[in-house]
Amino acid sequence: MQHDGSSGLPVALPSPSSLLLLLALMPIFAPPVAAAPAKAAAARSTASPPATEAEMNLYARTAALNVCIARAAAVEFDKAVAIAGETIAQVIEGQHGGVISVLGKKALTLDELRKGSINSAVIGAVEICPKQVPADVVKTVEEALRKADPARQAGVPTSTPTTK
Repeated sequence: MQHDGSSGLPVALPSPSSLLLLLALMPIFAPPVAAAPAKAAAARSTASPPATEAEMNLYARTAALNVCIARAAAVEFDKAVAIAGETIAQVIEGQHGGVISVLGKKALTLDELRKGSINSAVIGAVEICPKQVPADVVKTVEEALRKADPARQAGVPTSTPTTK
């Protein structure tokens, strides 16, 4: 392990065999360099579609999983949440111009996107990996969810429909 010099965090250097694999796969994942400026200009000239509800669910789950993975790797909770939230906020900003269909046609600011993405990441992490979330955060999220959902407040499972 080496240190990156700026943060003092260890940086794992890839093995030569993994570098060869990355180089072999790079053309599959990376667009040609000359096409990148043209693509960026084209993207700016056309309106971005709003993020759908399905896309937002995917982004929220991705953020939550990133928090869980980071916590399992001993990353501080606040850092894990901030990174996951920032990632999703940047995706929504870049791919959808900050517009989320269920919220209307107005683009959200990057700060608003960050706050919402962080909240989604925390709520998702509580549901997916509660042992990786500080106990006080779990308690706060569970209380907020109970207040927001009368079925949870009454102790009714929300994943299955109730019958009389």
